Amino acid sequence: MTDSSALDPEDRKIVTLARSARARNGVPEGAAVRDETGRTYVAGTVDLPSLKLSALRTAVAMAVASGAKSLEAAAVVTEAESVQDADLAAVAELGGAGTPVLLAGPDGTVRTSIVAG
Repeated sequence: MTDSSALDPEDRKIVTLARSARARNGVPEGAAVRDETGRTYVAGTVDLPSLKLSALRTAVAMAVASGAKSLEAAAVVTEAESVQDADLAAVAELGGAGTPVLLAGPDGTVRTSIVAG
């Protein structure tokens, strides 16, 4: 486990935003990404009969749709023990193979930091 208070303030912010999205929307996952300009994009899991997206892929899609050219970091808040390969691939495609992805539990405690790609 990682002490969340030891995180960079901007990383702590995206974890907090991801946690808030999860709680506010009552979804299994919340995610947030930060683009190259410092803007953040927040999303929850999308689970419609015709469209299913993880929170992290939704946040990446929102960044792309808003004109982001790259990502600096991403965070996902979930009960899951790992980040899906497809989520890491989406982050790596926009942010590059070295983009950090913070995996946090529902209480906001960062369990690990994974490098996308």
